[in-house]
Amino acid sequence: MINVAFLGTPSAAVPALASLADLADIRLVVTQPDSAKGRSSKRSAPPVKLAADEWGFPVQQPESHAELHEVLGSTPLDVAVVVAYGRILKPETLALAEHGFVNLHFSLLPRWRGAAPVERAILAGDTSTGVSLMKLDAGLDTGPVIAEVETPIAPYESGGALTARLASLGADLLGRALLPYVNGDLVPAQQLGVGAVHAARLTTDEARLTSDLDSDEFARAVRAFDPRPGAWLMLENARFRVLEAVEAPGLDVPPGIIEQIGNRVVAGLADSTVELLKVQPSGKKPQSARSWMNGRRGMRASFE
Repeated sequence: MINVAFLGTPSAAVPALASLADLADIRLVVTQPDSAKGRSSKRSAPPVKLAADEWGFPVQQPESHAELHEVLGSTPLDVAVVVAYGRILKPETLALAEHGFVNLHFSLLPRWRGAAPVERAILAGDTSTGVSLMKLDAGLDTGPVIAEVETPIAPYESGGALTARLASLGADLLGRALLPYVNGDLVPAQQLGVGAVHAARLTTDEARLTSDLDSDEFARAVRAFDPRPGAWLMLENARFRVLEAVEAPGLDVPPGIIEQIGNRVVAGLADSTVELLKVQPSGKKPQSARSWMNGRRGMRASFE
């Protein structure tokens, strides 16, 4: 079997680690250091570490580029596999494995190179996306593509749901393509510059919903920013998260107003209306929009 190192951190990387275990000798799993969570600031292990510990793989959590280089250079490697590790690798580190470092990237490259390809695809209204297995180089997701798989984006698919589905597709792709690549049967193809789009990191500020969005933009933003960083609007001087919403054309609600129409909670926008399905008022737990409106005794609300 080939000797492999695996680099990954979030839950989306765990299916690929499981797939790799069936076809390679995993000499090392590298993940980010434990991080503080919640108000208690108690440190918690990333999902990849939890999975690796459960499956008996050796784990390292380097805190610097120098430590990462030292850790990866401590054992002979045929190839290293990267899935959402969370750190850009330096050229000298990429040279440590005989066949280089390969990365599962959740888009069809060169479209959506960067940190948030899944969410950017939904925000842009893309109807399809996919997973690319690529060889890492010194650029940002610019390396040659080994193999890819395409899939449609479902009309109501959230960022979290699509990420989970792509993680599963990516694990299957890795299982089919890694050994043929190492054996020389799959030759990577250079990416074309045409069609390259950058998928910038998500920010909380850009997840704000306003009444000047059109209904399609509003609904796509709610889907794309679920679960992170969470779409929100400013309602009565407090942040109000919108967890689920769908377009609801043909209803007469003024822009910037949320009111109840029959059994529906509807927000007015510049061009149309959207129905709010699930919300989270500031300081409270997620709830149905109808429950929230019932708590207000049907009183309309305004947002900016």
